[in-house]
Amino acid sequence: MTEQANANPAELAHFGALASRWWDPDGEFRTLHDINPARVDLVDQLIGLKQKRIADVGCGGGLLAEAMARRGAEVTGIDMSAEVLDVARLHLLESGPLSVSYLHMSAEDLAQSSPGSFDAVTCMELLEHVPEPASLIAACARLLKPGGSLIVSTLNRTPRAFLTAIVGAEHLTRLVPRGTHHYQQLVRPSELDAWARRAGLHLEALIGGHYNPLDRSFTLGGNVSVNYFAHFRRPDGACD
Repeated sequence: MTEQANANPAELAHFGALASRWWDPDGEFRTLHDINPARVDLVDQLIGLKQKRIADVGCGGGLLAEAMARRGAEVTGIDMSAEVLDVARLHLLESGPLSVSYLHMSAEDLAQSSPGSFDAVTCMELLEHVPEPASLIAACARLLKPGGSLIVSTLNRTPRAFLTAIVGAEHLTRLVPRGTHHYQQLVRPSELDAWARRAGLHLEALIGGHYNPLDRSFTLGGNVSVNYFAHFRRPDGACD
């Protein structure tokens, strides 16, 4: 790995300490379990997962990676937390044969070793946790084949997101572990689009995500003031 990895040690320690509870559907990561079916459906709808080679950047314990593999994708999951990758590998052994491999490395390092190798890259709930999100987006772009897609999900930096995702979810309802998000690190769509354009990607779609904690449902569409997904595409014939 690079000497100056694009990772925050405090963030890695935070998620590493919770790693053993990653696959508990009623534990600290229950919202990820609740939103994961909609995430997989969206990725499948946008790119078609069957026989696609996917890099899942910031894969965590493997919720999305395994789900995409079940739909026929060949998935390489990468994360900077050794603890969560241990959990991901153990769960994969229990899940039966799936085309998933896990690597302890950064997106920047994978882009250096395997540029232009993937049909699509997913980067879910990670941008708001890294010191240099623009570097992360640039690395994801380098991983794509010409015509490939990058699908990102993150939190918007708005007062509504602060009240909903931080005050409400972390401090009042405890749906998310306290300290998971920091307002100044949240990402506006305009910022994300600027980073992606500098990396040679074109914005195809912005899609809002809406979580209802009462019935634990997650729906897509509408405004992007809190959670949102962005679909970017590398032009055909693009080269590094």
